[in-house]
Amino acid sequence: MNHHIHHEHTHHEDQQMSASHHEHEGMIGDFKKRFLVSLMLTIPILLLSKMIQEWSGINISFPYDDVVLLLLSTIVYFYGGWPFLKGSINEIRQKNPGMMMLIALAISVAYFYSVAIIFGFGQGHDFFWELATLIDIMLLGHWIEMKSIMGASNALQELVKLLPSVAHRVKDGKVEEVPVNELEAGDLIRIKPGEQVPVDGKIVEGTTTIDESMLTGESLPVDKQENDTVIAGSINQEGGLTVETTGTGEGTYLSKVIGLVSEAQSSKSRTQNLADRAAKILFYLAVGAGVLTFVIWIVLGYSVSTAIERMVTVMVISCPHALGLAAPLVVSVSTALSAKRGLLIRNRTQFEEARKLDAVIFDKTGTLTQGNFGVTDVMASTGISEEEVLRLAGAIEQSSQHPLARGILTEVQRRKLDLPSVAGFGSMTGIGLEGTVEGKQVRVVSPRYVRDKQLEIDEVTFEDLSEEGKTVVFVLKDTELIGMIALADLVREEAKKTVQELKEKGIQSIMLTGDNQKVASWVAAQLEIDQVYAEVLPDDKSRQVRQVQAEGKKVGMVGDGINDAPALAQADVGIAIGSGTDVAVETADIVLVKSNPKDVLSVIELSQKTYNKMIQNLWWAAGYNIITIPLAAGILAPYGIILSPAIGAVLMSLSTVIVAINAKTLRI
Repeated sequence: MNHHIHHEHTHHEDQQMSASHHEHEGMIGDFKKRFLVSLMLTIPILLLSKMIQEWSGINISFPYDDVVLLLLSTIVYFYGGWPFLKGSINEIRQKNPGMMMLIALAISVAYFYSVAIIFGFGQGHDFFWELATLIDIMLLGHWIEMKSIMGASNALQELVKLLPSVAHRVKDGKVEEVPVNELEAGDLIRIKPGEQVPVDGKIVEGTTTIDESMLTGESLPVDKQENDTVIAGSINQEGGLTVETTGTGEGTYLSKVIGLVSEAQSSKSRTQNLADRAAKILFYLAVGAGVLTFVIWIVLGYSVSTAIERMVTVMVISCPHALGLAAPLVVSVSTALSAKRGLLIRNRTQFEEARKLDAVIFDKTGTLTQGNFGVTDVMASTGISEEEVLRLAGAIEQSSQHPLARGILTEVQRRKLDLPSVAGFGSMTGIGLEGTVEGKQVRVVSPRYVRDKQLEIDEVTFEDLSEEGKTVVFVLKDTELIGMIALADLVREEAKKTVQELKEKGIQSIMLTGDNQKVASWVAAQLEIDQVYAEVLPDDKSRQVRQVQAEGKKVGMVGDGINDAPALAQADVGIAIGSGTDVAVETADIVLVKSNPKDVLSVIELSQKTYNKMIQNLWWAAGYNIITIPLAAGILAPYGIILSPAIGAVLMSLSTVIVAINAKTLRI
């Protein structure tokens, strides 16, 4: 029963999401249509306007031309201006004047003033052409804004497409095709080679390699066998599998990622809220400045029509469309950019804080290190080469699935050594492996075996290697010790570069690990990290973060495990490594999808640039108003400088274009 509700819920969410997607597409289409219709009607409006005719020296007149002008302008006002008029009514209802009220005020004042002029209630020029061009610009701006937001939500649609819609369920020995949303936890499903994995699950039969690159950013296909987990949306490459469903619907990794992306897009940034507040202030400013302008011109003895013309100009110019675009355009460009770079921003406010980081704390295993063993040292006995030690050890290890075996074989491949075949391969429980290679008995054994057999080894070297936290295995040929191989969790090359570049930016790198001090110090020395906290218990990690914060530092925490979740939550900016545990990902502000620590630098850099662009845009948008409102009011009229509504509209559209271009330069 519960499952059923769960699937209904998921299905419902998918429907909701695609409904809101279509609704959004509909709105974009609506703005586009209104813009194109208004633009077509604007051409005859411009040609019939007396002011334009006076400027251009052309003369088009015929009986009732002013009635035609009035009709065309009325269509543009009500049809083109409808989204803004409707939006302003909503803002009035919420008692929260903003962008829509400003636009509605400007176009309504222009329209009703012009109607009054046409019907002979005053002298002067009508503003119909002004009204039309203003509506065109506003519709165009909103259309651009909608499209850019849509671009971001398209990323979601792409993710949704990754999930297949049908699965092959095995029931009573028969295979049946069922919709994925009907699957329940515990169902067995077949996945053929080349097919997408429809749900999260555990392999109960079969071995294969799976391409998870779309989900985890891991470029190499991952080997999978019985009891390994598979992720919905990944691609089964080689073998057929039978999988037991563990996560369905919104419980799958991919659905969680989809949820995170949509959350990231809906989280409003501080700077965006700043723009909304600025619009509100400008509305009151526009009304105040308009009324004041009217009063002053009347007091100075000018005609009512001149005073009204000034007032209208002020109100038309106050409409800060650039301000409305300032933040949304930057946000949409930075969301798209970050997604391209494999950064999932879940919390925009914290993302903006990333530019102020003083210290970054890294969890060691899986973040700074690869999380799997690699060979660090090969010691050969006198008269024997390192290659020979590796070749014989590799020959034995190729039949083993142990992580140490994988490490040795990786080194063999790196050195391009040919491996001889093995006969009589066997495992010596808890001690090592043995087999016959080229007629000789070869053993790869643990220090325990060497101690039990009282074999002589280079104790000093062995101690040094052990102190660095390395695992040492010994290679014996017949009964003779021919060498030892040291393995450790290898440092990621990109982690080294990250620490170096953070240092150059003046940001301190700190390492946290549950490993012992010796292992931690060895890793830290390779990475050149100054500060190390070793043997830290899971619940101590967040305390360690608080300690660094107590020094007055802004702290970023990078981790991937469940035990990192509290520390991620405590940090000023929590950054989870891509395919880390769900809990870590849930708690983080930013997720590095490609699991590359170097992306921490991208986060800081993008945060800095995004913030700078927003502030530039806000200043540009608001600054334009600060300068043009007094000019429109006629402050320089005594010097013969009066800003006409036409120039006002041109300047306004220019500021909108500059803001849009400035946002796009974020890509460079």
